[in-house]
Amino acid sequence: MAKQVDRAVNAERVEDLIAVFGSFDENVKRIEEALGVQIVNRGTELHVIGDEEQADKAVRTLEGLLTLGEAIDEQRVRYLITLVNEGNDQQVAQMAKDVVCITAKGKPIKAKTVGQQKYMKAIQANTITIGVGPAGTGKTY
Repeated sequence: MAKQVDRAVNAERVEDLIAVFGSFDENVKRIEEALGVQIVNRGTELHVIGDEEQADKAVRTLEGLLTLGEAIDEQRVRYLITLVNEGNDQQVAQMAKDVVCITAKGKPIKAKTVGQQKYMKAIQANTITIGVGPAGTGKTY
């Protein structure tokens, strides 16, 4: 049997924890189910208990969600779990930094996926950029 570990993730604000947990703790339950870990809230810390490798993946997923600092939904949680499983979670921090512009209401506009980030960089680097993809992938926005 694999070694059980307890890893801690510190959130600076309670509001961030509320967003990470989601309605009825659905986001945390999704991470627990996908990675086979247990996540417990203790103050402003989240403790991840489970197999060492899976606990590390869960910690990286939670840190990614905290880094994004936006509305967290099912799609975003699944996307981050996929990125962590593929070893591409370091791209999340870069996505959070790349703000295209700020709306009139003060909301930052930025890439939500690695694909959107590549598209955004292509637009910045080239005079003409053609975007092709299914509906809802952020081409127009």
